[in-house]
Amino acid sequence: MIIGYDGKRAVNNMTGLGNYSRLVIASMAEAYPTSKMLVYTPKLRENPRLKELQAYHNVEFRLPAAAGFKGSLWRTFGITNNLKADNVEVFHGLSNELPLNIESAGLPSVVTMHDVIYRRRPQCYNAIDRIIYDFKYGRSCHNATRIIAVSQRTKDDVVELYGINPDKIDVIYQGCDSSFRNLLPEDKLEGIRRRLMLPQRYILQVGTIEERKNLALTVRALSTLPKGIKLLVVGRDRKGYLGKVMSIAKELGIASRIDVRHDISFSDLPAVCQLAEVIVYPSYYEGFGIPVLEGLESRRPVVAATGSCLEEAGGDAAFYINPDDAREMGELLRGLTDGTIPYTDRIAKGMEYAKRFAADDMAEKIMATYEKALSEYKR
Repeated sequence: MIIGYDGKRAVNNMTGLGNYSRLVIASMAEAYPTSKMLVYTPKLRENPRLKELQAYHNVEFRLPAAAGFKGSLWRTFGITNNLKADNVEVFHGLSNELPLNIESAGLPSVVTMHDVIYRRRPQCYNAIDRIIYDFKYGRSCHNATRIIAVSQRTKDDVVELYGINPDKIDVIYQGCDSSFRNLLPEDKLEGIRRRLMLPQRYILQVGTIEERKNLALTVRALSTLPKGIKLLVVGRDRKGYLGKVMSIAKELGIASRIDVRHDISFSDLPAVCQLAEVIVYPSYYEGFGIPVLEGLESRRPVVAATGSCLEEAGGDAAFYINPDDAREMGELLRGLTDGTIPYTDRIAKGMEYAKRFAADDMAEKIMATYEKALSEYKR
């Protein structure tokens, strides 16, 4: 089979949608070596995370022709000409969208919907972005032959907000990088701690620093913990939210206990997770919640928020709190760090629960979606 992929995020994004895109393409290339994976991208850039994809004999990158559409216009309109010329049998939009004229390509299409947060929490987006997302992503859902939702929560949102027939949507959970389940020896962990100058004891929160991720709740909870415990935040600030959080920390007298890192490499992140006492993810709304799964794979206790899909990511292995209740979170973190709340059984449950997100299982389910798309398109 010749499969076409929208490769913009795989090439340009280092986290989130980029990780998902690279994981899907690599998993499919590994599981189906006789199929050809054509990755369409407006441009190629230096990205160390692409080396794995470039090593597969059945993965090829496709760029715009010398004449014609360029950049986002090519990705939105011109790409369909390439799909026909390359005899692509099914096209997969990996990040919520398809070319607006995908129907003119004469082939079945699949789109992965990660979330509809711009509808559920509109206050987190400016008006223009909401309008653009709503138009492009909604149209992609209607034009796609089939839809992959990364969680049941996302499927329910797409059905409710865009009026899509639920039979058109397959829920296929994404996994996390296999490096998180490989426990590092103590001496190597301590070496990484020294090299990165990590605190001796810390709570870890990974993700973009924005209002929706609810870092302020973690900061308020930190103020109830012993002074020797710090908060390590790994992510980049968005829209100045970090300033608001640090103002709260200063009022509580704990600003010196918060360590914000923007430059920790992905290759070091498994060690950073394994060295943490607790991994927290109190986000108000997510499409799935990879940091929860990464925490389970790292054999650390995980605290997540109720209210979206994080219970799907953590199952009965994670602990859950109300995203507006700092006292509840503080009590839970205190118990997990002082030993009064046991979590050994949760670690074992986490390793078992994480098996359902295995990459080979994901690849098999995605191929089944492609085959359904081909069959339905022919009918």
